[in-house]
Amino acid sequence: MRIDLATAPGSQERPNEDWVSASAPASGGGVLVVLDGVTPPAGGDGCAHGVPWFVARLGGRLTELSGSRPDMPLARILAEAVRATAEAHRDTCDLSHVRTPQATVVVVRWDEAYVEHLVLSDSVLLLQAPGGGVTAVLDDRLDRVPPEVLRSVAATDALRNAEGGFFTAAADPSVAARAVTGRTPRARVRAVAALTDGASRWTDTFGEGDWAECLAVLRKEGAEGLIGRVRAVESDRARPSARYKRHDDASAVYAEL
Repeated sequence: MRIDLATAPGSQERPNEDWVSASAPASGGGVLVVLDGVTPPAGGDGCAHGVPWFVARLGGRLTELSGSRPDMPLARILAEAVRATAEAHRDTCDLSHVRTPQATVVVVRWDEAYVEHLVLSDSVLLLQAPGGGVTAVLDDRLDRVPPEVLRSVAATDALRNAEGGFFTAAADPSVAARAVTGRTPRARVRAVAALTDGASRWTDTFGEGDWAECLAVLRKEGAEGLIGRVRAVESDRARPSARYKRHDDASAVYAEL
């Protein structure tokens, strides 16, 4: 088994709000967890701690439970991790605030029989078959929101964790039921990769290569190599910036099973 991961802040003036972890539990198999903390617009989020605190708490709990509780489905693990994180600051923060700290989620767990996955919001999971074919597992609800709507803070807030909008891991454990989940026989998966949107933009925003080519970069150049390629494209002032940030926090993890 080979695992390679990297993360880089979008700006040296701001903390990195991504979380990436990989573990190989004593029971065998492995776990990957990737979170992309949602940067709130100006005006606050009702929390005294901030997004980096939130993703560290949530990511740590997800990693621990995914590795230590093979009997728990990933959706239930996400629900428990969200609940525990909310309890850690319920007494000090307004968790009902629409922008309470939140994050996108990718969790992958495998043993000798199956590869399980969970994806919530716009981070990307890639599954490579033994023959080389690559399947992208996506939660595309945010992509369905028109760009002109996302340019409005009020309109975006109205769709955040709401029916007909998009969902992230925040303070409500029931959001776990909204995640894209699945299970694939281990023999049908050669490698997996998880990317926050700061790294996946190499494919889905800039079109520098398809998902199979993206995975090939990860295999040959590692996660740092892919992020370096993203930064090179972003630095070309002739290219329009992606969404609202020219440089975003970027994280990637690649595992050969």
